[in-house]
Amino acid sequence: MRIVSYNVNGIRAAIKKGLIDWLKEYPVDIFCVQETKATPNDIDLSLFTALGYHVSWYPAQKKGYSGVAVFSKKKPTQVICGTGHEISDFEGRVIRVDIGDLTIINAYFPSGTSGDERQTYKYQWLNEFYAWVETLKNERPNIIVAGDYNIAHKEIDIHDPKGNKKSSGFLPEERAWMDQFLAAGWIDSFRHKNETATGAYSWWSQRFPSVRLDNKGWRIDYLCATSALEKEIKSASILPDVKHSDHCPIVLELKK
Repeated sequence: MRIVSYNVNGIRAAIKKGLIDWLKEYPVDIFCVQETKATPNDIDLSLFTALGYHVSWYPAQKKGYSGVAVFSKKKPTQVICGTGHEISDFEGRVIRVDIGDLTIINAYFPSGTSGDERQTYKYQWLNEFYAWVETLKNERPNIIVAGDYNIAHKEIDIHDPKGNKKSSGFLPEERAWMDQFLAAGWIDSFRHKNETATGAYSWWSQRFPSVRLDNKGWRIDYLCATSALEKEIKSASILPDVKHSDHCPIVLELKK
């Protein structure tokens, strides 16, 4: 089973840049998309259903903002939108898709780059999400949390750790949250299979075109699995040469 997480930075724009052609060439069983910036009515869903996908979509209330979607080859046994937290749900940040005994959580974590108010909300969101997913883990032990976490966990996950030590996404409090999350029985699948890999990034700033060419990036996208799935993890990778967005796809392959 191949699971891909991809912040497409606008699904309509990504489609125009060849996203569907890529999916035809690179078969994906479960495709988790963040920042759709669209509702299902804004695109031709037959582009995905023709490839055999069932579509689960949770848009933000604000047009052209945030939103998550899951495209799965197997029909979900249950789809739940949101976590029950008002601001997060208004922004369409989390969708849960159950496929048999496997639960996929597709999440678009808030960014704090726009100022102190959003950074404060980011901490609130992280705490709310942690409590929610830990409770769910008791009910559904086989969970994968896919998404744009907007956090680079370790110095190895960012091109300039010293220069970014005061940047949102690499703040001590955010990194400590990742420590807490992983210590609670979650596996960062990429690091699990690529412990010492350097220069492995999933996002590059668009401010300067040379940033991606020079690979001055951050690894802020993750496919984290519960420890119950550890033996099922076959491989995990990042696809930096796929360019429909300022992010790139990340991949987790399970044996099941």
